[in-house]
Amino acid sequence: MFKAIFTNISNTVRGSSRFTEGSPMELLHDVKTPVDKATFGMGCFWGIDSLYGGKVGVIRTKVGYGGGKMENPTYYNIGDHTEITQVDFDPKTITYEDLLKEFWKNHDPTHKMKTQYCSLILYHSPEQKTLAEKTRDEYKETHKREVSTRIEPFDKFYDAEGYHQKYRLQQHTDLLKALGFKKDDEKLKSSHVAARVNAYLVGMTPVKQFEEEAPKLGFNKETTEYIREYVVKYQGRGMVC
Repeated sequence: MFKAIFTNISNTVRGSSRFTEGSPMELLHDVKTPVDKATFGMGCFWGIDSLYGGKVGVIRTKVGYGGGKMENPTYYNIGDHTEITQVDFDPKTITYEDLLKEFWKNHDPTHKMKTQYCSLILYHSPEQKTLAEKTRDEYKETHKREVSTRIEPFDKFYDAEGYHQKYRLQQHTDLLKALGFKKDDEKLKSSHVAARVNAYLVGMTPVKQFEEEAPKLGFNKETTEYIREYVVKYQGRGMVC
């Protein structure tokens, strides 16, 4: 299933030479604000990365592996780990409970998947554990099928390989370069702009939000027009891998 969805999307997102004469940009890569962390597994991590990267109050995201015991998992040797996304968020702007609402809304936790793609919440504090269990119980009240979501303490996050980070953005090769990134760039894991653009390109934010954020993020006219086309094109499609 994931391979088929990926193929359909990847065939539509190639780079454009329209950036060759674009005006310089001062991009908002680093946001200096205290953050809390949240960690979720809900299927293929490319989709989760885009889902949370576009939320107001989310500062940065990265994808990786966790929840298992094997040391140093990789995509092709994932062992007992799950594909997960780590979300750094400003709790004054978006709450952990807000993030949990997106978690329950955007995948089917009653559908049993293999460990790599299972439904997983790794909590970072007793408060997060309490909220995770509370919202799980609320979900159970409105669904007859058994909820398979694991709720466990966060232990260790293993970064996924470079080509998985901000996967949607990396498919737009000229845009990637225009934003100052290289292929598989380490900065993709820490950049606020990268998190946002990775969401914009698959329609995971409302058009109004994009138009409000674009000037603050430092996009020039060419970049704004290019990204806006994708925000409009994929608006309302929902999370996909």
